[in-house]
Amino acid sequence: MRLTAIFAAATMVLICAAGCQNAHYLDTKPLEQAGMDFSSVQTVKAMNPTDVEIAELAKAKMGGLSDKTCIELFKMARSEGQPANFAEAAAGLLQAGMTEDEILELAKMKQMGLNYGELLAMRLTGLSDEVVMEVAWRHAAGRDALSGVSLARLKDTGLSQQALFELVHRGIRDDQVGGIVAMSRKRASESEILRSYPSVDVTPRTAAASTPTSH
Repeated sequence: MRLTAIFAAATMVLICAAGCQNAHYLDTKPLEQAGMDFSSVQTVKAMNPTDVEIAELAKAKMGGLSDKTCIELFKMARSEGQPANFAEAAAGLLQAGMTEDEILELAKMKQMGLNYGELLAMRLTGLSDEVVMEVAWRHAAGRDALSGVSLARLKDTGLSQQALFELVHRGIRDDQVGGIVAMSRKRASESEILRSYPSVDVTPRTAAASTPTSH
């Protein structure tokens, strides 16, 4: 009996010790310090985030994103089994003038990874949100799209955002840009250019597609 009692006590000690090791103290102070409200913090806590994930959420919040967008980006990363590394891309695009809805759309299209840098550069060179999103939609669909360098070159000729959007949407390739530039230098109108470069590979449109407007 005595040995049995000792064995039982030792087992309980081991179980308690294992429980203590598995318990994880959830420090949400970084979220609170970043300005996330109480209800949002509770939502995050319910997802049992790691310290790394909390740090990423706090970074996104400090980058100017709303609580809702931060949490949505986190949920998407989780659902795709991806590491939480969305903060830098999302905050950069926001500061470049993209809307939070557009940022979430880019995340849904899985364009916040390697393509993020090019999309950000496009926005910073003055290309409209619609042009940037059209490039992203084509990338997501596995279609060719004009590069940022080509679009900047076309923009420098004086082509409007609407014309640039249409050229991207039509699937015009980088190797066709030289001809368009030459036409622009000869003072060809945008309608003449578009007639000369009909659709090659039109992007399958989505519900998110919108009529281009100049930004």
